[in-house]
Amino acid sequence: MFPLIMLYVILTLIRPQEYVPAFTGIPVLPAVLILAFLCWMISGAKTFKAPQFVILPIFLLILMISVVVNGWAGGALDQLEKFGPIVIAFFVFAAACNTQRRVIYAMAVFVLCSVVLVAHGIGQARNGVGWTGVPLSEDGRIQYVGIFNDPNDLGLLFATTIPMAVFLSTLRGSLLRLFWLGCAALLFYGTYLTNSRGALLAVLVVAGAYVWYRSGFLTAGTLGVVGLACMKLLSSRMQQLDPDEESAFGRVDAWYEGLHMFLSHPVFGVGAGNFTEYNDLTAHNSFVLVLAETGFVGYILWLAFVGYSFWMMLAVLRHKPDDDNDPERAKAWQGERRMALTLLLSLCGLFSAAFFLSRSYMVVMYLVAAMVVGFYVSARQRFPQLRLFTLADSGWRWFPAAIGSIAGFFVLIAVLLHTSA
Repeated sequence: MFPLIMLYVILTLIRPQEYVPAFTGIPVLPAVLILAFLCWMISGAKTFKAPQFVILPIFLLILMISVVVNGWAGGALDQLEKFGPIVIAFFVFAAACNTQRRVIYAMAVFVLCSVVLVAHGIGQARNGVGWTGVPLSEDGRIQYVGIFNDPNDLGLLFATTIPMAVFLSTLRGSLLRLFWLGCAALLFYGTYLTNSRGALLAVLVVAGAYVWYRSGFLTAGTLGVVGLACMKLLSSRMQQLDPDEESAFGRVDAWYEGLHMFLSHPVFGVGAGNFTEYNDLTAHNSFVLVLAETGFVGYILWLAFVGYSFWMMLAVLRHKPDDDNDPERAKAWQGERRMALTLLLSLCGLFSAAFFLSRSYMVVMYLVAAMVVGFYVSARQRFPQLRLFTLADSGWRWFPAAIGSIAGFFVLIAVLLHTSA
């Protein structure tokens, strides 16, 4: 199961099936996923001991219902075909990441695949076109094929994998340490080549979160201001980071329209995939997109799915084992904490970038979440004192969290619109 789902991850990220002639017309990606799913079905490693295993299939059902109640019965099958494979990949990948070693291998695959995409971008920046045949974007930013044909999507991936590369550099000897640090540097350079403001801000958030964890909020805030100033010098688009700038104002206006879609269709939204039927631009915010398209029901489920992932990693960082006087157990626990911090920083990078993009249904997001869930479930097996999260125990918390976050969006947008007026 593990080799097959890792092959699926490689094909999802590098995507040779989309530009290698030998793969033309062959459903390589679905075939590998089906084989991995069949192995998962007969595997004893299956686990459902996390709320996300309940939430995600229900969210898929809500996606299907959202299009049906908006007048397109056939849309239910369309959503099943689009999002169903992502649900399957989540279940299989989470079950496969059932040891620390496997999580490390998964991180290594994410980093190496991302470095391949950086190498493509470097060649693209030098020659104007990459080995895939994809040229630079019209504004000179690097891009790739398939789900990464937008520079912002590449930036999201790079910001997510930088913490993984840094973590991997701490595990082996000096040569491998230099190799993984080199990968981290390449990923940062790749983020620069995407010239994605959201991705650059995501890298800044990752660095700030790490400094906050190590040195406190004041130090993180001070260095954050310095980092933002440096990024404005590095990126021409960061210099345009202003609500009055045309692109930024278009995003704010899209958020405004998204909230009005929610107000007009509060229960199930305007239907998955229908945002652009009501507005020329997409939402440019993964949270607003879910709220507008699936209403309060879908939003609370998606928010819980995301929130539990963060909560799990924080639970590891805050937990104090009863047997920490045992040197071996204490050393093992420090390894768990370092891995949890890495995954938490990757989540910070992922969702900071996703805050400025409409990537609510992007497979990368759910693969990273699967890694998080797989790690936490296996960590509970190694340290049973870790909290067991269940919807029965904590699911109610997401109702006020959803209401509060929606209210926060209304306030934020009102402030941004007033500022740009």
